[in-house]
Amino acid sequence: MTESYDDWDLATRAIRAGHNRTAEGEHSEPIFTTSSFVFQSAAEAAARFSGDEPGNIYSRFTNPTVACFEERLAALEGGESCVATSSGMAAILATCMALLKSGDHIVSSRSIFGTTNVLFNKFLAKMGIETSYVALSNLADWEAAIRPNTRILYAETPSNPITEVGDIRALADLAHSHGLLLVVDNCFCTPVLQQPLALGADIVIHSATKYLDGQGRCVGGAVVGDKKWVGEEVFGFLRSAGVTMSPFNAWVFLKGLETLQLRMNAHSENALALALWLEQLDKVERVHYPGLKSHPQYELATRQQRSAGGIVSFVVKGGREQAWKVIDATRMLSITANLGDTKTTITHPASTTHGRLTDEEKQSAGIEEGLIRMSVGLEAIDDIKHDLASGLVD
Repeated sequence: MTESYDDWDLATRAIRAGHNRTAEGEHSEPIFTTSSFVFQSAAEAAARFSGDEPGNIYSRFTNPTVACFEERLAALEGGESCVATSSGMAAILATCMALLKSGDHIVSSRSIFGTTNVLFNKFLAKMGIETSYVALSNLADWEAAIRPNTRILYAETPSNPITEVGDIRALADLAHSHGLLLVVDNCFCTPVLQQPLALGADIVIHSATKYLDGQGRCVGGAVVGDKKWVGEEVFGFLRSAGVTMSPFNAWVFLKGLETLQLRMNAHSENALALALWLEQLDKVERVHYPGLKSHPQYELATRQQRSAGGIVSFVVKGGREQAWKVIDATRMLSITANLGDTKTTITHPASTTHGRLTDEEKQSAGIEEGLIRMSVGLEAIDDIKHDLASGLVD
């Protein structure tokens, strides 16, 4: 990361960091749509491939547009290195494949994205990597689950979809006291609202598909951390395995980062207003939102996050049948499992994002049949409430 970034505010980094202008003097970051790069000589080619000389080789692992996105996101998170990947799940896979081996063990928070759960339980398990699940907010459970072969503590905070909040600093202290790495999925907050590395985490995971883009246009992911674990190990996996972000997608994400701070603040403002309104409705049994004083980790979220973010989930009375009626009664909201868009989205986690979990896994993760998750967008808040009220207000 360039030293001068230390003097820049977060908003400035999101707009300026990482762009090294070419000889053409372009103002906007260019898209390098090339698969390979030409060398001046055979000796230069050999030096590039051996790593003795820096420079571009092949867009599977070196591309200027992707590198610009990587440097900018690293600057925002306060990391030394960033590796951009083809999706958020590819970022998790790359981290695990680079840092774990057969016989290793992960301790993970129980309430995580459903596909992450499948990756751990089905595919990593095939390679002899075991995962134990614990309550995100119970530090004693984390410590009790650590084994001699544990290598990683993995947390998603706030969690998907019930917005449980974990104490990153306490988890980092626990991990380091046992010689382990703490990996934190920062998808819901982004570096605008939360910076896990500053709180002691070793690696940060992003689904760039979500808020980093902000308009649901492209799929991508990223891993941020230090030069050793991320800059060497995770990059080394990407170089060989090819879970690569395309230059076009990187360019789109760069444009998304430019408005990230403005959007995250606006998402948070709308989400809080919606959560407060939902708490007053008779058909709503429970609202999950870290910005509410009723949230179990409200005080922690207030200390750890700049604001509570754009994800609100709530449980309606009447289980799945009623939840589906509420969703189907909307006309403006987008019924989709994606999140982080300027457009408000709504979904039923038990039958979509977490549908592949067993009933026992859903229950332990707090995924009730009456649960609805909303990614609150940037429409007028009164219009969002009015559309949602069709199925919630008699």
